Amino acid sequence: MNTQTENLVRSLKRLSIEQECKLWKRIASDLEKPSRSRRLVNVYKLENYAKDGEVVIVPGKVCGDGEFSKKVTVAAFQFSESARAKIAKSGKAITIPELMKENPKGKKVRILG
Repeated sequence: MNTQTENLVRSLKRLSIEQECKLWKRIASDLEKPSRSRRLVNVYKLENYAKDGEVVIVPGKVCGDGEFSKKVTVAAFQFSESARAKIAKSGKAITIPELMKENPKGKKVRILG
Protein backbone atom coordinates (compact mmCIF):
# COMPACT_ATOMS: atom_id res chain seq x y z
CA MET A 1 0.00 0.00 0.00
CA ASN A 2 1.44 3.39 -0.92
CA THR A 3 1.61 6.39 1.42
CA GLN A 4 -1.32 8.18 -0.24
CA THR A 5 -3.58 5.17 0.37
CA GLU A 6 -2.27 4.76 3.92
CA ASN A 7 -3.04 8.42 4.69
CA LEU A 8 -6.55 8.06 3.27
CA VAL A 9 -7.20 4.91 5.33
CA ARG A 10 -5.93 6.68 8.46
CA SER A 11 -8.19 9.69 7.74
CA LEU A 12 -11.19 7.44 7.15
CA LYS A 13 -10.65 5.62 10.46
CA ARG A 14 -10.21 8.91 12.33
CA LEU A 15 -13.41 10.34 10.80
CA SER A 16 -15.25 7.13 11.64
CA ILE A 17 -14.36 7.53 15.31
CA GLU A 18 -15.01 11.29 15.41
CA GLN A 19 -18.41 11.11 13.70
CA GLU A 20 -19.36 7.67 15.08
CA CYS A 21 -20.04 6.54 11.51
CA LYS A 22 -19.47 2.92 10.49
CA LEU A 23 -19.48 3.80 6.78
CA TRP A 24 -15.99 5.31 6.87
CA LYS A 25 -14.59 2.34 8.80
CA ARG A 26 -16.05 -0.02 6.17
CA ILE A 27 -14.52 2.00 3.32
CA ALA A 28 -11.15 2.02 5.13
CA SER A 29 -11.20 -1.77 5.54
CA ASP A 30 -12.03 -2.18 1.82
CA LEU A 31 -9.13 0.09 0.82
CA GLU A 32 -6.70 -1.81 3.07
CA LYS A 33 -7.09 -4.88 0.87
CA PRO A 34 -4.53 -5.52 -1.88
CA SER A 35 -5.18 -3.50 -5.03
CA ARG A 36 -6.06 -6.61 -7.05
CA SER A 37 -8.86 -7.35 -4.53
CA ARG A 38 -10.42 -3.87 -4.70
CA ARG A 39 -13.73 -3.34 -6.40
CA LEU A 40 -13.99 -2.50 -10.07
CA VAL A 41 -17.28 -0.95 -11.18
CA ASN A 42 -18.20 0.00 -14.72
CA VAL A 43 -20.36 2.99 -15.59
CA TYR A 44 -23.19 0.74 -16.81
CA LYS A 45 -23.50 -0.76 -13.30
CA LEU A 46 -23.84 2.73 -11.86
CA GLU A 47 -26.54 3.39 -14.47
CA ASN A 48 -28.40 0.19 -13.51
CA TYR A 49 -28.19 0.35 -9.71
CA ALA A 50 -27.93 4.00 -8.67
CA LYS A 51 -31.02 6.19 -8.35
CA ASP A 52 -31.30 9.84 -9.39
CA GLY A 53 -30.14 12.23 -6.69
CA GLU A 54 -28.27 9.51 -4.80
CA VAL A 55 -24.71 9.61 -3.46
CA VAL A 56 -22.76 6.43 -4.28
CA ILE A 57 -19.29 5.48 -3.07
CA VAL A 58 -17.04 2.94 -4.79
CA PRO A 59 -14.08 1.76 -2.67
CA GLY A 60 -12.08 0.94 -5.78
CA LYS A 61 -11.98 2.04 -9.40
CA VAL A 62 -14.75 3.19 -11.73
CA CYS A 63 -14.17 2.26 -15.39
CA GLY A 64 -15.85 3.74 -18.46
CA ASP A 65 -17.69 0.74 -19.94
CA GLY A 66 -21.28 1.65 -20.82
CA GLU A 67 -23.40 4.79 -20.87
CA PHE A 68 -24.46 7.05 -17.98
CA SER A 69 -27.39 9.48 -17.82
CA LYS A 70 -28.40 9.83 -14.14
CA LYS A 71 -27.92 12.78 -11.80
CA VAL A 72 -25.80 10.89 -9.27
CA THR A 73 -22.81 11.93 -7.19
CA VAL A 74 -20.17 9.21 -7.48
CA ALA A 75 -17.22 9.13 -5.07
CA ALA A 76 -14.46 6.64 -5.78
CA PHE A 77 -10.85 5.87 -4.98
CA GLN A 78 -9.98 6.06 -8.71
CA PHE A 79 -11.72 6.91 -11.98
CA SER A 80 -10.66 6.12 -15.52
CA GLU A 81 -10.64 9.22 -17.72
CA SER A 82 -13.60 7.98 -19.79
CA ALA A 83 -15.64 7.17 -16.66
CA ARG A 84 -15.02 10.62 -15.18
CA ALA A 85 -16.09 12.25 -18.46
CA LYS A 86 -19.28 10.16 -18.77
CA ILE A 87 -20.32 10.79 -15.16
CA ALA A 88 -19.57 14.53 -15.42
CA LYS A 89 -22.08 14.93 -18.30
CA SER A 90 -25.10 14.45 -16.04
CA GLY A 91 -23.79 13.71 -12.55
CA LYS A 92 -20.77 14.49 -10.42
CA ALA A 93 -17.52 12.51 -10.02
CA ILE A 94 -15.58 13.23 -6.82
CA THR A 95 -12.84 11.60 -4.77
CA ILE A 96 -13.40 9.93 -1.41
CA PRO A 97 -11.62 12.77 0.50
CA GLU A 98 -13.95 15.30 -1.19
CA LEU A 99 -16.97 13.27 -0.04
CA MET A 100 -15.53 13.12 3.48
CA LYS A 101 -15.42 16.96 3.53
CA GLU A 102 -18.90 17.37 1.99
CA ASN A 103 -20.63 14.72 4.10
CA PRO A 104 -18.59 13.88 7.24
CA LYS A 105 -21.55 12.11 8.87
CA GLY A 106 -21.87 9.78 5.87
CA LYS A 107 -25.64 10.22 5.70
CA LYS A 108 -27.53 8.80 2.73
CA VAL A 109 -24.45 7.30 1.05
CA ARG A 110 -24.64 3.90 -0.60
CA ILE A 111 -21.67 1.60 -1.20
CA LEU A 112 -21.66 0.08 -4.68
CA GLY A 113 -19.48 -2.62 -6.12
